[in-house]
Amino acid sequence: METLKKLIKKIIHRMHKKIFLALLFVSFVVCSCKLVKEDKNDQTALEMSTTRPPNVIYILADDLGYGDLSCYGQEKFKTPNIDRLAKRGMIFTQHYAGSTVCAPSRSALMTGMHTGHTIVRGNKEVKPEGQYPLPDSTYTLSEMFKKAGYVTGAFGKWGLGYPGSEGDPNNQGFDVFYGYNCQRLGHNYYPGHLWSNQDSIVIPENSGTDKITYAPDLIHEKTLKFIRDNRSSPFFLYVPSIIPHAELAAPNALIDKYRGKFLPERSYKGVDSGNDFRKGAYGSQKEAHATFAAMIDLLDQQVGEIMKEVELMGIADNTIIIFTSDNGPHTEGGGDPDYFSSNGPFKGTKRDLYEGGIRVPMIASWPGKIEAGSVSDHVSAFWDVLPTFSEITKVEVPSNTDGISFMPEILGQKDIQKKHEYLYWEFHERGGRQAVRKGKWKAVRYGVLKNPNAPIELYDLSKDLGESTNIAEQHPEVVKVMEGIMEDARTPSDIFKFDKNPI
Repeated sequence: METLKKLIKKIIHRMHKKIFLALLFVSFVVCSCKLVKEDKNDQTALEMSTTRPPNVIYILADDLGYGDLSCYGQEKFKTPNIDRLAKRGMIFTQHYAGSTVCAPSRSALMTGMHTGHTIVRGNKEVKPEGQYPLPDSTYTLSEMFKKAGYVTGAFGKWGLGYPGSEGDPNNQGFDVFYGYNCQRLGHNYYPGHLWSNQDSIVIPENSGTDKITYAPDLIHEKTLKFIRDNRSSPFFLYVPSIIPHAELAAPNALIDKYRGKFLPERSYKGVDSGNDFRKGAYGSQKEAHATFAAMIDLLDQQVGEIMKEVELMGIADNTIIIFTSDNGPHTEGGGDPDYFSSNGPFKGTKRDLYEGGIRVPMIASWPGKIEAGSVSDHVSAFWDVLPTFSEITKVEVPSNTDGISFMPEILGQKDIQKKHEYLYWEFHERGGRQAVRKGKWKAVRYGVLKNPNAPIELYDLSKDLGESTNIAEQHPEVVKVMEGIMEDARTPSDIFKFDKNPI
């Protein structure tokens, strides 16, 4: 009997062991299936981070001021999704746009050159639709990514070459483009057509004077689809949104959210029919304040949805997201930057070369690489973006770049971060303008085309962020240095003339 008990005990022990091993195997299979299911690329996040370079999403708002985000001090409304991006990454407090208007700012971004060297230095129209094109010989940010094997897509507003020209986005390194080719037609949020690569896509719902289909919604759908379609490949996604550029227009459901909250309201009488309708003239808006807040709300939602899509695709940890703006806030179409303190503590708006026209918000997020909730006072500009991403693509930087990589800064390697000797801007409207930032000093010269020797204004940004006190007379030696930079930091342009011969 004792022997039988031992035998039964032994059998039970073996059964328990087999059951345990079986359960362990089932658990392993279930967990493995879960990992496979969660990883939309049929790879684990660890495998992706070690076998392919990071994706890059660069979101460029249009005419968004330094103070238009709650993480940069906006108090009248909130931008929770963009704030969340900032909490995950790094806020830059001294980042500068390429210019104070659209086309040259984008040209500086794409070429890695400031407006004294880049090809497109102003908003030059080519009728009936488009702007002066980047020539085929131009080496662009998107071409660098293509050379590195990235899939490239642009969704939003282009402005660097009319359809089919050498400057067309498909001829400048983008596999896919959807949106407005022409920045003038991009003034209108309910357009008659958009461009899908080389095809003009008519929007029948917006025929006549009807305003049914809101273009940013269409563009956003294509943006999210690009992420889904290319989740298995390294991609560069450029999102030059048209929000919140004038005209002021948003879906009524969003405007309802803000009606009556920003009194007294501001109204604008624009063009709502006739020959100029949908050709660049801004539409009327009775509730400019509520509509502006609604537009920022929508932009914030779209940023949040891009973040969510990246997470759903299982590629968040291997994706760099940068959010910024092309220049300071606008005053057209009912825009009221003073009411919202859109330029933050700075003087000037769009078309100014004071800080309010060119200093812009920038947020960079890269989970596990960029310290969450960090803040940087590193002085940087749009022409730094190309050399920064060259470190990721391992593609050599062109010798003519004006940029300096800020990759060490975002990775917390401040001890090896190089700094600019100076930053330079020139503006080819409003009589011609120049500006230089060198250390704490900021020099501004207006009316250059009429008087090449117009007096230089000088400000000490360490004490005077608002550029309220011109101290040029107290520092003639600094003015002399700045004058020399304004003379030497540029090359002549036959297209964008800006020299000693007034035009």
